[in-house]
Amino acid sequence: VYGKFDCLSLLFMETIYKMIGEQGNLVAFFFVYTRGEFRLIQFFVSLLLYFVIFFGIAFILNMLLRTTWLMAFLYPIVISIIVSNNKLSDYFIHTKEAFTEVYETMTSLAAADITILSSGFVGTIVSGIVIKKLRKSGYQMF
Repeated sequence: VYGKFDCLSLLFMETIYKMIGEQGNLVAFFFVYTRGEFRLIQFFVSLLLYFVIFFGIAFILNMLLRTTWLMAFLYPIVISIIVSNNKLSDYFIHTKEAFTEVYETMTSLAAADITILSSGFVGTIVSGIVIKKLRKSGYQMF
């Protein structure tokens, strides 16, 4: 039993999905379509969540270690650990296989996943900019 809003949003999403199917994947970049449902709200929440989490982590690291761009350089390493199924020891014991698996996993990511991970990277960059501006303004962090 759907309410008026649910029926309208479902109709809207079905129309968008038909347009995507007819005209290619231009709009599909912004929609996450899984198991017959659009997960647009989850997509935008994930974007915001990754931005905020990595902004916070990078800000704290930059503040404590008195660096500006450390997390921006460490971000690809952190993401490769998050995305792959390898243990941390596999990178040292079975190096070639571990990096091959990371490469295959990273190249097979969907556009929505890449966008979400990119928002985390943007969070680390914004954190570096904020720390730099705060230090320039005279705030000495630790």
